[in-house]
Formats: sequence, structure tokens, C-alpha cells
Amino acid sequence: MPNTFVQSTDDVVKFLRDQHNLIKDLFEEVFSASTDEAREKAFIELRQLLAVHETAEEMVVHPRVRREVADGEEIVEARLHEEHAAKEQLSKLESMDIGSEEFITELTKFREAVIDHADHEEQEEFNKLQRKLDADDLERMAKAVQAAEAIAPTRPHAGVESATANFAIGPFASMLDRARDLIGAALR
Repeated sequence: MPNTFVQSTDDVVKFLRDQHNLIKDLFEEVFSASTDEAREKAFIELRQLLAVHETAEEMVVHPRVRREVADGEEIVEARLHEEHAAKEQLSKLESMDIGSEEFITELTKFREAVIDHADHEEQEEFNKLQRKLDADDLERMAKAVQAAEAIAPTRPHAGVESATANFAIGPFASMLDRARDLIGAALR
């Protein structure tokens, strides 16, 4: 399981922005890895963090944005479309030879999409939530995001982008993903 620890845990916006920065750092680790083994290790950590991070946003942040933010429905639908596409791209990357030039090319495109998505979240969701909610709400949401991440799947599951689907399917997918992760680690 990736280290999802970030400095601020008392404000959901700060917590998620810090995770966005960690995700960017993990992309750089994958690109700068000197061996295929190091690249694979960094990619697995990136994949796991992206999976739990997006699940938590889908379960906690997006529903709140729908209720609290003007045009929240449109904003969330656009982010869910991006998240679905990202899960498909990440699944494709998982099946590729990590040492190939094709992997690096596809990962470069994926990184650009992920950074663009994060920028949209920060501008269209996080900033608006921060203005709308008080410190207690932001802290409660941070705790809810951390709880969601603790039980979230560690692999991408395209088609599971709603809070309802994550609550219904997520625990089973998480159990299977975490077992696959442990078995995969034992076989490396």
C-alpha cells in the first residue's frame, strides 16, 4: 500500500492538494528510475495512490460538491468523465512492458491528463469547497477521505466512479486488489 501520508490532515483541501503533489513526485520517480525493477516499484506505488485517492474523492468530495457548489452537478460529471478515462489508461499501462519505450510514451500522456485533472479539481472543486465550508466541515471531510482511502481498491476499476458504486463494489474490489498486491509482491 502506498504511503498516502501528507502533512495536513485537518483540512480536506490541503490534504488532497498535498496528495496531488505526491502523485506528481511519484510520476517523476517512475520516469527517473534507473532499472525496470525500480520503475515497476514506483509505478505500483503510483497506481495504488491514484486508485485510493480517486476513490476517496468519488465517495466524499464529489457528493459534497454536487450539493454545495453552484453548477456542482456539471463540475462533478466532467471530473467523473476524466476519472473514468484515467482508470482505462491506467489499466492499459498496467498491462504494458514497463521497460518499453511505448510504456514511457503512454505514461507521459497519462501524466499530462492526471495533472490537468488535478488542476481542474483544485480550481473547480477544492477552492469552491474551501470558500463554502467552515474549518470543522473541512476537517470532517479530511477524516472521511482518510477512512475511504483505508478501504479503497488499489487498482483502477473503470465504471466505478460514483459514490454509490464505490460503496457497493469498492469493499470487494479492495479485498481482491489488496490480495493481488500481496501475492504479486511475494512473487517479485
